[in-house]
Amino acid sequence: MATVKRDYYEVLGIAKNAEGDVIKSAYRKMAIKYHPDKNPDDPTAEDKFKEAAEAYEILSDGDKRARYDRFGHQGGGGSGHAQNMEDIFSQFGDIFGGGGGGFEGFFGGGRGQGGRRVKKGSNLRIKLKLDLEEVANGVEKKIKVKRYVACQPCSGTGAKNGTELKTCATCQGTGQTKRVVNTMLGQMVSASTCPTCHGEGKTISTNCDVCKGEGRQLHEEVIPINIPAGVANDMQLSMSGKGNFPERGGVPGDLLIQIEEEPHEFLKRDGNNIMFEQYISFMDAALGANLEVPTIEGKVKIKVDPGTQPGKILRLRGKGIKDLNGYGRGDQLIHLNVWTPKNVSSQEREILEKLRESDNFTPHPGKNEKGFFEKVKEYFQ
Repeated sequence: MATVKRDYYEVLGIAKNAEGDVIKSAYRKMAIKYHPDKNPDDPTAEDKFKEAAEAYEILSDGDKRARYDRFGHQGGGGSGHAQNMEDIFSQFGDIFGGGGGGFEGFFGGGRGQGGRRVKKGSNLRIKLKLDLEEVANGVEKKIKVKRYVACQPCSGTGAKNGTELKTCATCQGTGQTKRVVNTMLGQMVSASTCPTCHGEGKTISTNCDVCKGEGRQLHEEVIPINIPAGVANDMQLSMSGKGNFPERGGVPGDLLIQIEEEPHEFLKRDGNNIMFEQYISFMDAALGANLEVPTIEGKVKIKVDPGTQPGKILRLRGKGIKDLNGYGRGDQLIHLNVWTPKNVSSQEREILEKLRESDNFTPHPGKNEKGFFEKVKEYFQ
């Protein structure tokens, strides 16, 4: 289920008018504070580290920052999902004094002492169209996707059955090569991905006949997706482990589902409420009537009281959309509009002229009569 993102300025602890050097300094401070190697007992540290990286990605770019300031997270232009650590290091490595982005100089060895980070495959993105009924109540959808899965004959290693993987002679199985770099804080050790084994720590002697050493195969499958009630247009949901399997071992990426809410023929969504415009005749407004109106659950009957004024709003409680976080359900609001014919026959005109002369048909609004905006405000309080 999608989570609400924090404001990027709040994440970095900076003001809205902060300039480039301030942004860079704040990000560097947050990245050091929450680096997973420095917080091995804090399971939230890596998420906060990635959150800071995403905030810096947006606020350090003039165009992305301008869109974010205007439209918020919908227009920020960021990656939209958590990056893996290697992506962050390679993208922002210059901030920490090394092209490889390693943190060994800060934390005394980093990943080199604790083993290599598990490699994660790339994410898959799809768009899923939902109608208003499906959005309101939730639905299970089955979609067909093509994604890379682990090669069965070699179990995802890329090596032919029975062939052992050899420890990389260049990095001695660590997956990284290290070098000393000079920074304003002194000498630090910078780690970069081993060019021989590409960070895997192992090399293949004989490639698998099926996947040719890649360790994965393209596979088409049908994936069931449970969509919770209350999702909104452009909201992104994530299914862990349903993305692509990486080359030669690791864990699959995620499947990212972007919601596309299709417009309804009659009903309009406003948050968790449903809006409907119901036109009634002058006679129905004056004399009252029983009418049928559409809802997301089918047609229901409503009663129009005699003497109903144009703009009156009726509420059908619980006929709206279930809240995404489980806080009840919205309502359906029916706005009554009195239909005025544009053309009348001579006979109709004669009748209307007689009615015009009646004092009962002359407007006499009382002091307690509420206007349209007051009515709308009242219903949303």
